[in-house]
Amino acid sequence: MRDDRERLKDILKAADHILAKTGGGRRTFESDEMLQVWVLHHLQIIGEAARALTQEFRQHYPDRVWAEAAGLRNILVHHYFEIDADEVWKVVESDLTPLRDRVVQILESDRP
Repeated sequence: MRDDRERLKDILKAADHILAKTGGGRRTFESDEMLQVWVLHHLQIIGEAARALTQEFRQHYPDRVWAEAAGLRNILVHHYFEIDADEVWKVVESDLTPLRDRVVQILESDRP
């Protein structure tokens, strides 16, 4: 079974993949269907890893981002035809780097 540290590394890796591929900006994202699928896939990985973090971890790090990432994963998986590309881009542009930074901070601490 994967532990919290491994799940955090999954989140970090997926965030890095997204950030590496979306440097071309929103216009590139909107015009490239494969890039959109790539981003959605990695957002699902982030959400699944966040969803699987233990209760003990969530109590020690009660950031709202874990529930938000898991909620986004549920929307991406279960409401696929209702996905709004504008909302996905907002996540990439506004939420991903702070999430990544928080994960790095936790991984560098004594306790994840």
